[in-house]
Amino acid sequence: MIVGIDGSNIRAGGGVTHLVSLLAAADPLAQGIEKIIVWGAHALLERLPERPWLEPRCEPALDGGLLRRLRWHAQELPERARASCDVLFEPGGTAAHDFAPMVTMSQNLLPFDPAEMRRYGISRVGLRLRLLRRARIQAFLCAVGVIFLTHAAREAVTRRIGECRRSAVIPHGLEDRFRLSPRPQRPLEALWPEKPLRLLYVSIVDVYKHQSVVAEAVARLRGEGLPLCIDFVGPGYPPALRRLQRTLSRLDPNGHFLRYRGAIPYSDLHETYQAAELFVFASSCETFANILLEAMAAGLPIASSDRGPLPEVLGGAGELFDPERVESVATTIRRLVCDPERRGRLAAAAFARAQDFSWERCAAETLAFIRSASGEREPPGRAPFGAHP
Repeated sequence: MIVGIDGSNIRAGGGVTHLVSLLAAADPLAQGIEKIIVWGAHALLERLPERPWLEPRCEPALDGGLLRRLRWHAQELPERARASCDVLFEPGGTAAHDFAPMVTMSQNLLPFDPAEMRRYGISRVGLRLRLLRRARIQAFLCAVGVIFLTHAAREAVTRRIGECRRSAVIPHGLEDRFRLSPRPQRPLEALWPEKPLRLLYVSIVDVYKHQSVVAEAVARLRGEGLPLCIDFVGPGYPPALRRLQRTLSRLDPNGHFLRYRGAIPYSDLHETYQAAELFVFASSCETFANILLEAMAAGLPIASSDRGPLPEVLGGAGELFDPERVESVATTIRRLVCDPERRGRLAAAAFARAQDFSWERCAAETLAFIRSASGEREPPGRAPFGAHP
C-alpha cells in the first residue's frame, strides 16, 4: 500500500510540527505500508526526516502565490495522487478535489464555533473562518475517515455536520525536550516582591485566548499582597495584542509584574517552561492545545480554562476556571499559590498524565486508521485512543 500526503497548505506552525514529528516517529512497514509520498513546498520538504520509505515531491507551484497553490491543489494533486498512491491523507482539513479514497483531519475548531467566530466581527479573519468552515465540511463529508484530536472536538464538529463515515480520536504527541520532572514548590512564606512566584501563559495573543482577563486577575491578586508576576509569551493578532498592551499599561505601566515577551522560537520554548513555576491557559476554543500538553510535561502546576477539550487533555491534573471571568481566574490562581502541597500534587499528576502522549503512538494509530478507513485491514496492534466505526 502507498499513502500520499498533501502538504500543499502546510506552511508554518503546528501543522508543520505535526507532520514532521509524525513522519519522524512512523514505522509504516509495520502497518503494511511500503511507501509514503509527500507533496509540498520546498520549505516543508527540507524539514522532513530522511527515511527509505519516504518520498518527498517538491512542487514548484506550491512556492508560488495563493491562487497558484489553490489551482495546483484542485487540478494537479488528484492527477498526481491517482498515478502514485492508494489513499490520500489531507492533514490540513481541506480537499478541493475529487480524489478518493481520502482521509482528513480536524485541527481547528474555530470555524465550527459560531460564538467564538463572532468575536472577530466583520473582518478578514471572520470571512476566512467562514470560508474554512465550508471547505472543511465538504472535506469531512467526502472523506472515508476523519481524525479528531479529542473526543470533545469530535462531538463539537459532528453536532453541527452530522456523523462522519468513520472517525477516530488520535491526540498529538510531544517532543521529549519538553519532559521536565516537577520541581519543589516554594511555600507562600518563601515568596516576596523581589522574588515572586513566576507564572507563565504561552499562546498567540488572540480574542479567544483572554490574556487581558488573566492580567486583570493577576493584578487583583497583587493588590491583595500575593507576590506574583506573569510572562505572556507568543505572537499576536493585532487587535487582541493592542488590547492586551493597553491593559498591561493601565495595570502595570512599568512592567514590574505583567510582562509581554513576544514570540519565542519554538526550538527554545522548553527553556521558557523550565523557568516558570505555575502555568495559566485561558483559551475558550481549542481542538487539542499542544501548549497545555507541553506545560503538563514540563512538570508545572496548571490553572486552565474549563472550555472544550481542555479538561479532557488535563484529565483532572489541574485547576479549572471560567476564562471570561476575572474573579474565577483569580480564585483559581489564589488557591494554587496559597497551597504549595496542592501545587506539587497537581504538577506530579500533570507530568504523569503527559507520559501517555507520544509521537510514536500518534504515528502508529494514524497510519493504522488511514489503512483501515481506506478499506485495508489493520494489522494487529495496541488499542487506539478512540476508534469509531
